Amino acid sequence: MIRTHEAGSLRKEHAGQQVTLAGWVARRRDHGGVVFIDLRDASGSSQVVFREEDDAHGLRAEYCVKVVGEVRVRPEGNENPELPTGAIEVVASEVEVLSESAPLPFPIEGSTGVSEEARLKYRYLDIRRQQVAQAMRIRSKATYLAHEVMNEHGFNYIETPTLTRSTPEGARDFLVPVRLQPGSWYALPQSPQLFKQLLMVAGMERYYQLARCFRDEDLRADRQPEFTQIDIEMSFVDQDDVIALGEALISRVWKETLGYELPTPLPRMTYWEAMSRYGSDKPDLRFGQELVEMTEYFAETTFRVFQAPYVGAVVMPGGASQTRKELDGWQEWAKSRGARGLAYVLVGEDGTLGGPVAKNLSESEAAGLAAKTGARPGDAIFFAAGAAAGSRDLLGAARLEIGRRCGLIDESAWNFLWIVDAPMFEEDGEGGWTAVHHPFTGPKPEWADNFQDHPGEALAYAYDMVCNGMEIGGGSIRIHRAEMQQRVFDVLGISKEEAESKFGFLLEAFKYGPPPHGGIAYGWDRVCMLLAGGDSIRDVIAFPKTASGFDPLTGAPTPITGEQRKEAGVDAKPKAEV
Repeated sequence: MIRTHEAGSLRKEHAGQQVTLAGWVARRRDHGGVVFIDLRDASGSSQVVFREEDDAHGLRAEYCVKVVGEVRVRPEGNENPELPTGAIEVVASEVEVLSESAPLPFPIEGSTGVSEEARLKYRYLDIRRQQVAQAMRIRSKATYLAHEVMNEHGFNYIETPTLTRSTPEGARDFLVPVRLQPGSWYALPQSPQLFKQLLMVAGMERYYQLARCFRDEDLRADRQPEFTQIDIEMSFVDQDDVIALGEALISRVWKETLGYELPTPLPRMTYWEAMSRYGSDKPDLRFGQELVEMTEYFAETTFRVFQAPYVGAVVMPGGASQTRKELDGWQEWAKSRGARGLAYVLVGEDGTLGGPVAKNLSESEAAGLAAKTGARPGDAIFFAAGAAAGSRDLLGAARLEIGRRCGLIDESAWNFLWIVDAPMFEEDGEGGWTAVHHPFTGPKPEWADNFQDHPGEALAYAYDMVCNGMEIGGGSIRIHRAEMQQRVFDVLGISKEEAESKFGFLLEAFKYGPPPHGGIAYGWDRVCMLLAGGDSIRDVIAFPKTASGFDPLTGAPTPITGEQRKEAGVDAKPKAEV
């Protein structure tokens, strides 16, 4: 080894020892003939003292160096209690430059304000920053813990194909041309869904993997075209079995990474309760401000805006003190979400109602409004009216925005719950139905015989884990009977021929005694982001892409040459169309 000790490992008990360190120059400070540098490696940093300035001559930020010296206790008053190595320093006797560094595109230490594109272009430098490196280590630790938990529960780690056929799973596929079969294409997997079900047919019973998934989605702030999920499937289980395993996995990861004990069993909330109370199927329960349904309250109203299938409200504490500009800003905020606006009533300190909506309310409606919504003097009441789904969605988003603007969210808290009993189907906007999860999600047992007769009411045997308002995992008990699967296809308008074309290999396997089975997948990037305290999954991905899918580091994606197109058969017609 080049070094005898790691820089971050030195303590008072090492005083008097001769050590050899190797790492990078994090900081340099010159003090009247004495030069101090902070030498950083993966373990942390130690202060190194050069008594002769010539010894440190030419050392610059991020030079990779080797230092030989003696550990000593820092003089009284010079300790740094904020650093693990703050009680000692190394008095250098030798220094060797292992490699020099060019001028940095941004400072490694204290590089706040640097654009994300610059950080991603020089990601190898960005990872030298303590908070980024720590996020990588947290992810690594969480991954080791996940493997331990799955091994303890008897799961087999099995890898599924990366090159497969295109199947409809909700997003567009990334496609790969096949040189040896011009005109034919592989697809990169959006998830291992079909293969993990095949493994249940194969009798493996307990499967998992850290699976790379690929989805060609439209631009979104916190999405990546390639991401990782911990994918789990089990045979001969019901919902409670999968939920218990999910809680065991997340409990272990949070306890051993952050020291936080999950209060298991976690609470469960139905999808419809979550939507009616919070306007979201992934509610953030770290604060209150629940939605209040006002449909019956305004059943006899003469105010045309509130003559709607659904009227709901949410209260903003202290919101009546907002300026006209701030209130107008709420309208722009609502319009940016596709709504026509956000109606509001201001409750004055004396209890009188103000704002444009107040003058349209009857005397009785105005008199009981504050009590019905729970508003107090000085609060603002926001309303949405119209179709229930869209109105609740708008109010749910307003609730979160109120929580952020008013500082109601306890950022130090952890709140976990399960959302269960989601709809099995939803309208597709063209008079038909589409699967809320995927077409292999089974109905709840009480809906097994008649879901096809009431698709708008049928409930799925599905479950999502939510943490602090984010869905971190989800799954379902799958369909394993061919007759039931065909009824689902019938509801979705998928003919037998189309089903055979899209899912033929799975349906063929299901002829050979498939077991009852179910599973769950956790978005591993999102889980690790929460553990690391990040704001984006890019914070815990070693080499992420921007929100547009561009990689500033490598410049990908890039055009290919005409020769590459020809060799790969990109423009070749499939044989069937020749």
